[in-house]
Amino acid sequence: MSSEIASPPSPAGGPSPAWASTSRFWQRVQRRYADAAALLPPGQPTASTMSQALAQLLAQGQELGTALRILRQLVVARVLERDCAGQASLAEVTASMTALAELALDAACTQAQTVLSQRHGQPQGPHGQVVPLWIVGMGKLGARELNVSSDIDLIYVYGHEGETTGRDALGKGSLSNHEYFTRVVRMIFQLIGEVTEHGFVFRVDLALRPHGNSGPTVICLPALQTYLQTHGREWERFAWLKSRVVAPRACIASAQVKTLRHVVLPFVFRKYLDYSVFDALRDLHRQIREHASRRSNGQPGRSNDVKLSPGGIREIEFTVQLLQVVRGGQFPELRCRPTLQALERLAKAELMPPATAQQLAQAYRFLRQVEHRIQYLDDLQTHVLPTEDGDLDWIARTMGCATTADFFDQLHHWRELVAQEFDALLGGPATGCAGGLCQPPKRPGGPQNPPEVQALLAVTPAPLAERLKAWCDTHKVPSLRPSTQTRLLQLLELTAQWLQAQKTNLAAVLAFLQWLEPLLRRESYLALLIERPLVHERLLHMLGTAAWPVQYLRQHPGVIDELANESLVHERFNPQVFLQELQARRAALQRTGEDDDENLLNLLRRAHHAEVFRTLVRDVEGAITVEQVADDLSALADAILHITSQWCWQRLKQRHCEQPHFAILGYGKLGGKELGYGSDLDIVFVFDDDDEQAPQIYAAFVRKLITWLTVKTSEGDLFEIDTQLRPNGNSGLLVSSFAAFSAYQQQRGSNTAWTWEHQAITRARCIVGNGDLPARFEAVRQAVLTAPRDIDALRQEIVHMRERLRQAHPVPAERFDLKYSPGGMLDGEFAVQFLVLAHAAAHPALVANAGNIALLHYADAAGLVPPGTGQAAADAYRQLRRLQHISRLNASNGVLDAISIAPHRDAILALWAAVFPPCVL
Repeated sequence: MSSEIASPPSPAGGPSPAWASTSRFWQRVQRRYADAAALLPPGQPTASTMSQALAQLLAQGQELGTALRILRQLVVARVLERDCAGQASLAEVTASMTALAELALDAACTQAQTVLSQRHGQPQGPHGQVVPLWIVGMGKLGARELNVSSDIDLIYVYGHEGETTGRDALGKGSLSNHEYFTRVVRMIFQLIGEVTEHGFVFRVDLALRPHGNSGPTVICLPALQTYLQTHGREWERFAWLKSRVVAPRACIASAQVKTLRHVVLPFVFRKYLDYSVFDALRDLHRQIREHASRRSNGQPGRSNDVKLSPGGIREIEFTVQLLQVVRGGQFPELRCRPTLQALERLAKAELMPPATAQQLAQAYRFLRQVEHRIQYLDDLQTHVLPTEDGDLDWIARTMGCATTADFFDQLHHWRELVAQEFDALLGGPATGCAGGLCQPPKRPGGPQNPPEVQALLAVTPAPLAERLKAWCDTHKVPSLRPSTQTRLLQLLELTAQWLQAQKTNLAAVLAFLQWLEPLLRRESYLALLIERPLVHERLLHMLGTAAWPVQYLRQHPGVIDELANESLVHERFNPQVFLQELQARRAALQRTGEDDDENLLNLLRRAHHAEVFRTLVRDVEGAITVEQVADDLSALADAILHITSQWCWQRLKQRHCEQPHFAILGYGKLGGKELGYGSDLDIVFVFDDDDEQAPQIYAAFVRKLITWLTVKTSEGDLFEIDTQLRPNGNSGLLVSSFAAFSAYQQQRGSNTAWTWEHQAITRARCIVGNGDLPARFEAVRQAVLTAPRDIDALRQEIVHMRERLRQAHPVPAERFDLKYSPGGMLDGEFAVQFLVLAHAAAHPALVANAGNIALLHYADAAGLVPPGTGQAAADAYRQLRRLQHISRLNASNGVLDAISIAPHRDAILALWAAVFPPCVL
């Protein structure tokens, strides 16, 4: 048969139905199966229409294997016709082929188990339960991306060891479960994979099973778990990423399938950022390239492989899978099988620029469509472009190109783009290491310090050399694995080069070494810093700016991956996006049955720590002001309280309604939106619910909520919670009815609030609240602030409270405590609170929870203080906040030299004297 394709009868400039008729495969199908073509209804082949066609073939007397083979010919021919006519998208083509594979496997598995169960009985587990068989689709089948002439990568797994029940009461004819399922697998292959006069249904590849071609064809679940835990290789994680139970259909949605998923997920996705897989994928890619090169030796045509050549389909898949595996453990929303869907999620997670993701998606669609046209020619499992001009012209024209040259221009464009992105991700930072330092060091057995360490010591600045030598002398380096030693030496060499280039950042390097020391055995962090030079450089810079980042990064080292985001400094915290991401991550955990309390607690903590770190980076880089830092940290706390209360309520056993009639009131720095790093949260809980069990229900809810916010997990904690501002303080109920709270605050009854509690409510706001509770709280707050008062008594009470605090925090005369010293922040805050409580009735603008600085400006403008006094105090307060913020960043106690702070102190003291004229501190 000629290898060329003649021009179609009615050529056109773009895709046309006529082009399908020139496919040699299509011609063969028409000659042999024209009479059966009507069994498949017009349009896209779907699971439903294919099932109907299969039923009709069986009704005609065809054996199952024959019927499946005929159906396959009809389906591929129909897909070819629609694709070449421009009537089918890539998604429709792959959906049809995937549905065909699922249908065939379900039918074959059902028949095989029916036949064998009649002979040998049902396979049973240790408790007499029927043991299921799961056919796990890998690769493109698992991702529902099957191409038109693909093999199907399968792994057969059964639930438990045991025996079949046998044909009679004596168990005659019984088999071990392993032998039973081995025979099932053999029958499935006969029905699907063997080549007969009607061809095959699908080529079946079992090479991805445990131990590869030398392993058993079917494995029980406990043995699979043991294999993955003890023998599973890094490249197998990429294979299992796309795994999915595809048949039998009755098992797919069963609860038992979740047990298989729970075995696979921890193997594929580690709980930490896993940059160590970069080297594994580089090695796998190198092997694939070498194999492709050997295949094309002496046959130049084979070098044009749209799947395996540089810039091919495999490089897109590797790019996507690598980013998924690295971060999928901590970000479950990245766990998805289809390549195009994964690209969208990577872009949404800011792991890939949206423009890059869009271009890779376009390249993927183009290359997959070319792959299909190559296979349409002769129904061969090949990805190599043909060399015959007629074949190439047919491919070009069915791709909508006017000429073959235009087609090759497009092909070159997309492959060049893919290759560039792949090389940018996996190019490898280990090139060019001096002195062979990137070679794996030998195991200790000779000198204590191997030659690579000695070479590094000789060229490293003294502080680095001293620390490295100390690590070696204490066996910290020699006891590491060779791969870890290699990465450590690479990282220290890069650090030395950075220090030499900076010349003045010795403190940063020393802080970096202090941070690194407890992480020496955690190879994933070393790998991250080597694979991401930008992260390494930014980390060094950050650690040299202040002391608090060093402490924070030692507690939460995983957040350094945030430094890979080049636009990080130019962004701000977005509560809506943050909450959407958390909900998406929870939904991803729900899909795999992992949304237990522990995972949700860790999810919240990782997200919170990452956002705090992002704010910290912008802060030390000078991209945001102190006020903006407080705004963002306060908004983050609000978001955490919102979503944590929502999740807690949904998981509360005693809940009696869908939405709680409940509010969280924020006081202090949270209420005033002035949170700093590590601030605790002053909060009060109230409910408004007529259910007779409401007090007990909401008490249980609040206890659970506080636990979720404060308990330490492997990921740390969220906040320290202070509830002392609730009615009656620590002796009061943990959660109050709104009516009781309102009466307490508005001095109704014998149990009423103290003045200092009214001071606190000046900065209070409703953080979380359902229905009209936020508005009702604000009405209570306004009523409290505008209530008539004895001004002199109010003045004396506030001064008395201030004196008690001063005595509780004594400061030497020559020193100045930014918060507690006379003229400090507390004086400014107490003065503002007095102004609000004394004058809010006449000046409603003071009711607004606008912050101390804004309220001081208003007091000045309204004449409540001498002209200029409020303005000067506001400026001083802003500077004191800035100095307090700097002090905290440097892990200091906020006590400075009194002389250096004198102008700001005097401005606050002038405000105090104006507000409390008879009172002298």
